[in-house]
Amino acid sequence: MKVLAFGASTSSKSINRQLAHYAATFLPGAEVTALDLRGYTLPIYSSDEEESSGIPDDAKAFIETIKEHDAIVLSLAEHNGSYSAAFKNLYDWASRVEYAVWQSKPMVLLATSPGPGGAATVLKAAEATFPRMGAELKASFSLPSFHDQFTTESGIADAKLKDELKATVAKLAS
Repeated sequence: MKVLAFGASTSSKSINRQLAHYAATFLPGAEVTALDLRGYTLPIYSSDEEESSGIPDDAKAFIETIKEHDAIVLSLAEHNGSYSAAFKNLYDWASRVEYAVWQSKPMVLLATSPGPGGAATVLKAAEATFPRMGAELKASFSLPSFHDQFTTESGIADAKLKDELKATVAKLAS
């Protein structure tokens, strides 16, 4: 199974990218592509911009990358209760290439934040809208207090949370 794993942030230290890539390690035998949103440079979406310049190649490339994979592990960064601006912009442009952005791919949604809320607000928004945009949502998981719960060396320290993440990711294969 080819899995696309990424965090919906352009931060070089993205905790959501770390969580997505870590989660993908629980898919035995999967061929994982670790996507970095910093590789996509797009103007702010507007119908005027689309009419004058067309759809940017990076939006088309994002759609093609999704097509090349069998499943998606996506961890959402929460900025003021919503998607990061960079992710939302890429998502908006991508929907102009193909409305069903997620192309009926099985998806696991994750979210984390430094605080105890674990980016639950943005996770709920995505759970409500991504299926309408072509996601076959299998499960979701929120990790609260990332810096207290996660280390690069060992991943999630709390055994119960680690098991919950493993069970969430395992639903991609079912």
